[in-house]
Amino acid sequence: MRITGGNAARRILKVPKGLDVRPTPDLVKQAVFNSLGERVVGARVLELFAGSGALSLECLSRGAAGVLCIEKSHRHAEFIRSNAVAAGYGEILETRTQDVFPAMKQLAESGKQFDLILADPPYGEKNVNRRSQSFAQQLLDDPTLPKLLAPGGRFMLGHTKRDTLEIVTPWTEVKMLKHGDTVMRFFEVEPRKEA
Repeated sequence: MRITGGNAARRILKVPKGLDVRPTPDLVKQAVFNSLGERVVGARVLELFAGSGALSLECLSRGAAGVLCIEKSHRHAEFIRSNAVAAGYGEILETRTQDVFPAMKQLAESGKQFDLILADPPYGEKNVNRRSQSFAQQLLDDPTLPKLLAPGGRFMLGHTKRDTLEIVTPWTEVKMLKHGDTVMRFFEVEPRKEA
C-alpha cells in the first residue's frame, strides 16, 4: 500500500492486518486521481469510511488544502493518524472516530462543506431483483450528503460491480471507472431549478 502521486509519492502506508479494511488498490487510486486531476489542488476533502486513509493521504500528497477522515474503528483511525504524521500531513489531516451517518448530520448542521467527498465503503451483497441495501446506496439515499458538497464539488463513490445502485435526486453521474470488481463513480449535485 503506497501513495501513488504528488509530494509523498511512493511512501509506503501501514494498514491494519486482517480483512476489516479493503484498501483501494493502487491502480484504481491512480485512475481516480488522474480523473480528478487539478480538482484536488487546494480542495477541502471529506473521506467517509476512511479505513486506511489512503485516499485522503493521496489527496494531501497531490495538493489538497486539508482533509477530514471519518472512520468508526478506533484501531483504523490510529493507523490513519500515524500515516498522516509519518507523511508530514499530521497538521492538515483530521480524523474523527465516529459512525459516518451521524457524523455527516453533525457536519451539515455546523455548515461545513467540502470540494471533494470520497467514499469507498465496505462492499454490499449482489442485489438481483431487489434494491441495494449497501453502504454505497445508503450514502446516495442520504439527504444530508448533498448539503456537504460545495457548489461545483464532486462526490466519488466506490462499490462492487455486483452491487447495482439506484441513482437518486439530486445526484448526477458525471463519470464511471471500472477496474476488476471495483466501480468508481463520480457525482455532482444537480443545480436547483429556480421557481
